[in-house]
Amino acid sequence: MKTFKIAVIAGDGIGPEVLAEGIKVLNKVAEKDGGFRFEFTHFPWGCQYYLETGKMMPDDGIDTLRQFDAIYLGAVGFPGVPDHISLWDLLLRIRKSFDQYVNIRPVILLDGAPCPLKDVKKEDINMLYIRENSEGEYAGAGDWLYKGKPHEVVLQNGVFSRVGTERIIRYAYEEARKQGRSLTSISKGNALNYSMVFWDEIFKEVGKEYPDVKTYSYLVDAAAMFMVKDPKRFEVVVTSNLFGDILTDLGAAISGGMGLAAGANVNPERKYPSMFEPIHGSAPDIAGQGKANPLASIWSASQMLDFFGYEKWGAELIRIIEQVMVEKNALTPDMNGHATTSEVGDEVVRKVDELRIG
Repeated sequence: MKTFKIAVIAGDGIGPEVLAEGIKVLNKVAEKDGGFRFEFTHFPWGCQYYLETGKMMPDDGIDTLRQFDAIYLGAVGFPGVPDHISLWDLLLRIRKSFDQYVNIRPVILLDGAPCPLKDVKKEDINMLYIRENSEGEYAGAGDWLYKGKPHEVVLQNGVFSRVGTERIIRYAYEEARKQGRSLTSISKGNALNYSMVFWDEIFKEVGKEYPDVKTYSYLVDAAAMFMVKDPKRFEVVVTSNLFGDILTDLGAAISGGMGLAAGANVNPERKYPSMFEPIHGSAPDIAGQGKANPLASIWSASQMLDFFGYEKWGAELIRIIEQVMVEKNALTPDMNGHATTSEVGDEVVRKVDELRIG
């Protein structure tokens, strides 16, 4: 039997609560399948660890994680720890150390999910965002000059290498070809006259190898408008680190809320472990109250199953999430329900258990 070793970093706030449900579901899927199993190892890293030790994770944390097949991350961030420390010293450190240069975020309107847009059908919102995840605006390049002086100056540099830009765009073309869908590039070449002009040129250059893929290019401000006004025009989307971060949060807002937002940080070559996470943040205001929606963590669990080659199980979990939302028997308060976090997880587990396999 195949054993997948998963490092669990539940993190802060609601992270431990929602990951507990994702783990419950993954274990039930493995039990139901019978051909594989999960071995979870928990690490207490995050903001509480930082307050106790001065570090978000130990110095040898990356070496420790290297031995795992995947990482399951809950949430990062808590009052008392500056956001740039909690982000850079854990999440971004893992992404960069393991060259998880592809960030995959589905923006799909599932059956039963609330949508704030008027006159929008389910099939109108079905996007796959492929976000560059290793450089760009999050490269950490810059300087802070004359700090504390009246004439202080800060420089925040975006880094766009040919290797980094070409590989993410090529990944997106391959995905669009595989799915038989269009590919949209989102940039800001009219204002960012070096980085985004470079991005646009490489998008066209790589596109010559994919004449069968229909392409579009939008400026980021126009793309944000069209995501709200005409979301059906987007299918597979590729964009930079910062734009992808912002636009997928908008995507979550129009496709059911942050409680349904999942993301995968992938090293396609599988030289290093990839990482799967709900992207809704730590929500410290509701932590420990059983109000957190675990569906995003379950969706990210389905992405993990896809990554390991169990796409049928990944699709089955998405179908079950839809069932749960349509039936409305077990939904958390953010979805106008009265169930607790664990009750939602229990409902998903029950539906997995009821499946007839074979």
